Amino acid sequence: MFDLQDYMSNNISNMMLTGYKNMLKNPREARFMLKMQQTFKKSERRRRQTAEEEGFEVPPFLISSISNSCNLQCKGCYARKNGITDDPGASTRPTLSADQWKHIFEEAAAIGINFSLLVGGEPMMRRDVLDKVAEVKDMIFPVFTNGTLISPVSIDFFRKNLNMVPVISLEGDLLGTDSRRGKGVFERVQRSMAMLHEEDIFYGVSITVTSENLHQVVGDEFVQQLRQQGCRLIFYVEYVPIDAGSEHLALTEAQLEEQDHINDHLRELFPDIIFLSFPGDEKYMEGCLAAGRGFFHIGPDGAAEPCPFSPFSDSNVVTLGLKGALKSPLFRKLRDVRLVGGEHHGGCALYEHRDEVERLLHQ
Repeated sequence: MFDLQDYMSNNISNMMLTGYKNMLKNPREARFMLKMQQTFKKSERRRRQTAEEEGFEVPPFLISSISNSCNLQCKGCYARKNGITDDPGASTRPTLSADQWKHIFEEAAAIGINFSLLVGGEPMMRRDVLDKVAEVKDMIFPVFTNGTLISPVSIDFFRKNLNMVPVISLEGDLLGTDSRRGKGVFERVQRSMAMLHEEDIFYGVSITVTSENLHQVVGDEFVQQLRQQGCRLIFYVEYVPIDAGSEHLALTEAQLEEQDHINDHLRELFPDIIFLSFPGDEKYMEGCLAAGRGFFHIGPDGAAEPCPFSPFSDSNVVTLGLKGALKSPLFRKLRDVRLVGGEHHGGCALYEHRDEVERLLHQ
């Protein structure tokens, strides 16, 4: 019988081992990775204990939108489309304070959650939050940033806080990145990556994979170039057609299968790089991991949502805490009808069935 907790725990262990090998030449970072491996073993025991004693699963990671502002206006941005983010100073959606975010992640660590991806908006616009949550040393926080706000001060921050891992967004080459993110963004990102590499800081990139850039961004030459720039984590995110008329950019079934095979090839060719694919990797975990099955999304105001691509909520982590949010009736309904944890054919299950998700919310 398939055991999701075992599968995800083993994957986390393998990922930590790859990270450890990457950091062997840096004794301080290697010690940090060894300490985190021990911490994560304790976290796994905490999650299992909660499941046995309280009757519900605790996911190993979260996705948290700590900012509702962004300095860029990227085409096809799900966060803008879903009302998570807006231009600086223009958003009407409230945001949690730095202390509130720290409290949330302290509770997360206490119940065995290992990671929280910090997204937005642009998370580098909330340095107050980053400074606070960096103090939660029992968790690792990949910071998904557009890379344009990284400065020498930021470099010093990441050097001092090894649990904060910068993950820079790219769309491939100069043409692909600038056409989606704005003129000059690719050059600014390259400068940020150069600064991180020069200081030997562990960092990654996040690449939105479309039908147009697939063969470029998964190509051996492109990955080798990233490796030479010091990148040690590549996060492939399949494009979700938020904007009408952009459906042709979503990967076809044949392309999804092709990417899956190429990812296996890349993992063998570049064993010192961590490769993750979302939501592609979910098919190995018997379906969608959202709604608390493997993770859930926390909005800027604390709303507990199934996924960033499914911004519906009936609970808030500030008022209910993480345990209360994990008992969300909406999350339970999504699991009961097998929209999460059901048969997986590629793509984003909750986005494809968004009308049904909204119906379940109001049922």
